[in-house]
Amino acid sequence: MSTTSLTSRLPVPAHAARLREALLAADFTADGLLELLGAPAYAALARSETVPALRATRGDSPLETLVRLFLLQGSVPAERAAAALPLEECLADGWVERVDDEVRAAVDVRPYSGPEGQDWFIVSDLGCAVGGAGGIGKRDEGVVLGVGGASTTLAGITVRTPVSSALDLGTGSGIQALHAAQHATLVTATDLNPRALDFTRLTLALSGAREAELLQGSLFEPVDGDTYDLIVSNPPFVISPGARLTYRDGGMGGDDLCRTLVQEAGERLNDGGYAQFLANWQHVDGEEWQDRLRSWVPRGCDAWIVQREVQDITQYAELWLRDSGDHREEPTEYATRYGAWLDEFEARKTKAVGFGWITLRKNAAVASGAVEPSIVIEEWPHPVEQPLGDTVRAHFERQDYLRAHDDAALLADHFALAPEVMQEQVGLPGAEDPEHVVLRQNRGMRRATKVDHIGAGFAGVCDGSLSAGRILDAIGQLMGEDPVLLRDRTPQAIRLLVEEGFLLPVGEEERRG
Repeated sequence: MSTTSLTSRLPVPAHAARLREALLAADFTADGLLELLGAPAYAALARSETVPALRATRGDSPLETLVRLFLLQGSVPAERAAAALPLEECLADGWVERVDDEVRAAVDVRPYSGPEGQDWFIVSDLGCAVGGAGGIGKRDEGVVLGVGGASTTLAGITVRTPVSSALDLGTGSGIQALHAAQHATLVTATDLNPRALDFTRLTLALSGAREAELLQGSLFEPVDGDTYDLIVSNPPFVISPGARLTYRDGGMGGDDLCRTLVQEAGERLNDGGYAQFLANWQHVDGEEWQDRLRSWVPRGCDAWIVQREVQDITQYAELWLRDSGDHREEPTEYATRYGAWLDEFEARKTKAVGFGWITLRKNAAVASGAVEPSIVIEEWPHPVEQPLGDTVRAHFERQDYLRAHDDAALLADHFALAPEVMQEQVGLPGAEDPEHVVLRQNRGMRRATKVDHIGAGFAGVCDGSLSAGRILDAIGQLMGEDPVLLRDRTPQAIRLLVEEGFLLPVGEEERRG
């Protein structure tokens, strides 16, 4: 596999449009790769297994040449490269290098499909795109990674409403900035690593996106006092002993970097704006992890925090030791590094590490004290359906609705069962009545909740035509229940169904329409 020194010159985007035209003409796209390689080889490449892709690219078509050059990162004959690329411009700009009669890539160029099928390209260091020829086990301080599960997760949960300004903090290879450029008038991207800003510039140019404002520095330092409608960050959140690797190690003790990032985001948001992060947090002896995260939420913001995974400290240390290739070192050196991680956790009384999503929304009513903040912190390790941006936005809209409606207003309002909700009846075969009823979402967060026979009956007839109170009166009459008692005890259950998205409030205009 080709390698490149981090001190070598990175490409310049002078002729990026010409290169983009050539890549598209050869069908060097996500769909084109799948068709050329086939599903098994395509999936193997995502696991850093290159042999199937090598076997599938033994021909001399332009697409096969580009796969060998940029994805498998091997040398190709100069005449083959010239048939696939504007070779002289690519050599002059530094996208490729020539050694005798062979050409090799200077950077990783990876097709990436946008949310509406756009053909984009993510540019990163050789061998450092997840699923690249060598994986990401590279230990250079300033290495810049390509597309990975974390970056696509963040892109998927981000609220995608049109905004005036967006900030991608810790941009890396520019994936979040590229997404933001589709719905933000002005995009600012920052990074402590100047090479990351260069890669972001290349990613945007090669993807045909607008240029972004690129600023070097740590956290919010580069943006001075500016505020934004959207802030996104896939920060270097790894809790590690020291800061060896810029792309993953935050350089602060424990989870202080993530805490600082979240706490400082509040004053950087415009009213109604969102800040969305991926983060790690410590599970500390004698402390509830929910309380730890609640203390991070800045004043004037609502928050939704979802813990997706928890690892004990040995699992966590082993994951990141493998990430940096330390498991390939001498056993004594590996043991020393492993011990340093455990020493760090022991000193901080950390028993496990959580990973998840943090979303803040600036709320003027909360900032003024007119309403209490909505802070929802939950554990949800189950499968979800991406993208979730609309789901995130709807969560906060439902919180606004619930704060504005007391029980009487709730019973006077109309609701409809969300279209993706199905009902399951669970019980013994042949039993006359089910033991319980489950409402299940088959989209978004894919939640499930158990309801009693009253809740099931209520949800089943919610089509927006009748108020909640009238439905309860009818259920009480049908089942011989006291309607007054039903009206007293049911609003809390309705609130939970609304909060989790099973029931949707139906406005007057919708009822008339």
